[in-house]
Amino acid sequence: MIGRAVILLSLAAFASAASLRATDPLLALISAEYGVTPGAASMVITAFAMSYGLFQVFHGPIGDRYGKFRMVMLTTALSGLTSLVCAAAPGLGTLVAARFIAGITIGALIPLSMAWIGDAVPYERRQATIARFLIGQMLGVAFGAAAAGLLGAWFGWRAIFVLLGGLFVAIAALLRFELGRDAALAKGGVQEVSLFAAFKRMIGLLQRPWVRVVLATVALEGALANGAFAFIAWDLHDRHGVSLGASGLFIAAFPAGGLLYAAVAARVVPALGERGLVLVGGSLLSVAYLSMTVAPGAGFVLVCIFLAGVGIYMMHNTLQVHATQMAPEARGAAVSLFAACLFISQSLGIWLAARAIDRWGIVPVFAAAGIGLPLVALDFRRRLARHRGQTPAGV
Repeated sequence: MIGRAVILLSLAAFASAASLRATDPLLALISAEYGVTPGAASMVITAFAMSYGLFQVFHGPIGDRYGKFRMVMLTTALSGLTSLVCAAAPGLGTLVAARFIAGITIGALIPLSMAWIGDAVPYERRQATIARFLIGQMLGVAFGAAAAGLLGAWFGWRAIFVLLGGLFVAIAALLRFELGRDAALAKGGVQEVSLFAAFKRMIGLLQRPWVRVVLATVALEGALANGAFAFIAWDLHDRHGVSLGASGLFIAAFPAGGLLYAAVAARVVPALGERGLVLVGGSLLSVAYLSMTVAPGAGFVLVCIFLAGVGIYMMHNTLQVHATQMAPEARGAAVSLFAACLFISQSLGIWLAARAIDRWGIVPVFAAAGIGLPLVALDFRRRLARHRGQTPAGV
């Protein structure tokens, strides 16, 4: 039962991640159609990330109260509708508003799925299970970027949203079928408390020092990593002459790096430990983004994107596991707080990166990520040692 449910939740994560990354290779098309700068067009990305993060404070307590699996099924169906609204948007302002609404519904899928896994899978097996679950997310990132780039070049930027709308509806139907087969899925992790009490408990989580450490770390990671990543496809087109369709395929190297990590996670996690994963992940991110500042060509950037994918999944997967465990009695609320910090910081990072690019170009943005991310990793590694009662020496 758990294995089949995880596969279906991974499909929902696939569609969610595909929608998240779908607009990255379309910025040049959107900015050209509406006669605005890439920074202005990036509001499509910022609006989605902002609503994705802000509305986590509602998804978590509602999932704790009414059932996480059931809420994933309902919001997947609604995500199909909101994606089709994006496809029908007549102008940039309407598209930004539609993506904001889409972020509300799509934002529930991955955090509530992870929280459900936290309820159903013991801690000692959870990191490997989450890594397998995230295969769907990684493939979604690749599919969203590649399909958006190719469909955008062939049929225009609206085509990807039509495709995603149909995909969400199909996955929602599969989740509903599974829910009918096993009613226990709807009951797992349900908290018999009022919504008011659930919200109050979520706010109370912020009083815990380790919760604040995990949330602050993922916020910094999100702002630095995604602020730079959102503009890689545009940079490939602008500086390296890669076509819009091909730039989306280049971005697929990022989840390919994540897939490599997922494939070896069962062996790497016990070998390196959590602190080692954070250290190696931060180091790979530093090498990748600093190398992009001096990349001599598109092939070099492709390797950097792959390294960044390995690095971010090593580091972020460790943070995700701690998000599922930092408040077991309110897991949905805790993971939703985690997602809120991640995506609000992502939207802020993208907004700041857009301002910097319009003024100074892309190189300072890549440099900031390459310097900042390893510092964040080192700080979390030190705090993790203290939290675990370990000595700072060794990995």
